[in-house]
Amino acid sequence: MQFSPTKLLFICSQNCWRSLTAERLFDNHPEVEARSAGTEPGARVRVTAGHVGWADIILVMERKHTDYLRHKFPEAVAGKRLITLRIPDKFQFMDHILQDVLRERLREHLGEDIL
Repeated sequence: MQFSPTKLLFICSQNCWRSLTAERLFDNHPEVEARSAGTEPGARVRVTAGHVGWADIILVMERKHTDYLRHKFPEAVAGKRLITLRIPDKFQFMDHILQDVLRERLREHLGEDIL
């Protein structure tokens, strides 16, 4: 039987700090494949319908990101598990506090064994 990793998509505005840090938390994770993208035109990687379609679970940093995805990609988001993590844009890439907050919120929504 073929094992299929859980596909997590992390979304923030610019895909430079929050969502990219979240993606990095899952580097080399045996059961999770993570990607990240941003909603803004100048984002490092801008989210597309393809990203949304690929994901099993979509985790956004703020409510505005949820609203953006539902407006921009309504068909791709339909039926997807979409989680708002409520993490403000006040952290730098790989900030230790950001990593702690991400781990706490991810455990809250995805279970203790995720990280």
